Amino acid sequence: MPMRSKNGSPQIGVYICHCGINIANKVDVTEVVAFAETLPLVSVAREYKFMCSDPGQELIQGDLQAGRVNRVVVASCSPLMHETTFRQATAEGGQNQFLFQMANIREHVSWVTLDGRQATDKAKALVAAAVRRVALHESLDKRQVPVNPDVLIVGAGIAGIQAALTMAESGKQVHLVERSPSVGGHMAHFDKTFPTLDCSACILTPKMVGVSKHENIHLMTYAEVVDVSGYVGNFKVKIRKKARYVDLDKCNGCGECWANCPAATMPANRVVKKGDLLISRKEA
Repeated sequence: MPMRSKNGSPQIGVYICHCGINIANKVDVTEVVAFAETLPLVSVAREYKFMCSDPGQELIQGDLQAGRVNRVVVASCSPLMHETTFRQATAEGGQNQFLFQMANIREHVSWVTLDGRQATDKAKALVAAAVRRVALHESLDKRQVPVNPDVLIVGAGIAGIQAALTMAESGKQVHLVERSPSVGGHMAHFDKTFPTLDCSACILTPKMVGVSKHENIHLMTYAEVVDVSGYVGNFKVKIRKKARYVDLDKCNGCGECWANCPAATMPANRVVKKGDLLISRKEA
């Protein structure tokens, strides 16, 4: 079934790299080129000793500028090394840089396949996959969008506290969310820390005070993240603050409210289990 693209009828150029002997010593490059010529939508198939060199890139640019191809496949080394190189060559040839696909036939084929016949067959399969994929590519354009530089940190244990302090000191506005009523996490329950056996509270307490007092840190305890939407640089986060039934502006931590807290008092008519018998609270 013929493939179509919004960018018009695909005319694909396939360029196979020898990479010196890194690829050519195991893969029959000439045979792969002949195979590529038979693939649907391929109008040009070429080989070169070093495709990443200036003459190799000029082969691609020349075919693009002459109108022989409008999409590019390069079968060579890892995209980590030269994907940017070949995208730029595609752009300099007058085509959108994203109408390009790379097949790794060095690390994925020649360097890891002992048998030359198997290596050549695998190289063909990767080239065919790249050709099929690039036919479906669409032009993309880079654009700038506003970015919210604020930082959200979920969890106010020692790691979250330290991260918040570091980001706040760098000038970022930090929103620190903790689901417990107080910060500190597991470290707040320890006596000493490994391996120095230093006092846990001596290390943690100054940092706890720091996040509560730092002007760039907005601390939200007894709260949870319930929804995250948007995209990188422009996330929208919904945070649910749980009811405390305490005015934090007036609370001094005296603890007098605990004795009569309705959240901690069991209703008189509630039935609880004691041994094998179900009895009322008054009977308990």
